Amino acid sequence: MDIYTDGACSGNPGPGGWGAVLRSGRHERELCGGEPGTTTNNRMELMAPIQALECLKRPSVVRIHTDSTYVRNGVTSWLPRWKSNGWRTSDKKPVKNVDLWQRLDAAAGPHDVQWFWVKGHAGHPENERADRLAVRGLQEAVASGGSGSREPAPARAVKLSEEGALPLPYAT
Repeated sequence: MDIYTDGACSGNPGPGGWGAVLRSGRHERELCGGEPGTTTNNRMELMAPIQALECLKRPSVVRIHTDSTYVRNGVTSWLPRWKSNGWRTSDKKPVKNVDLWQRLDAAAGPHDVQWFWVKGHAGHPENERADRLAVRGLQEAVASGGSGSREPAPARAVKLSEEGALPLPYAT
């Protein structure tokens, strides 16, 4: 399974959105969501893979493609040290966005996940789709208003294409 993710923020901090494209063979699913209150681009970049992984209903081999070096470096380099240091950086400071890093770590746990960085806004079709979904999530979050809490709205599927015969390995 391939997952393409992106986050967006109007101002930083400001309202934000995230998007994800999940692909397994000929099956695809698009997800988006957002936070109408104050958030950051990094939090939205984290929410996209979290929500995508939380959709999976059975352990899977997953390739996650992100244009966020913050997310990719965090998962592949920093996270193991943060965990062993009690969620503190090498400077002994609390890890920023620790709630989402812990949630991402838990969501990735059952899966065999590989992380790939792609250059954003460089014409990569799936990254561009994830970007459009993130902007849509942002726009819908702003249009709906909301409490401004830091807890993002639940994910919602915006498109489901089932051209093949096998079910996708995620909840619908």
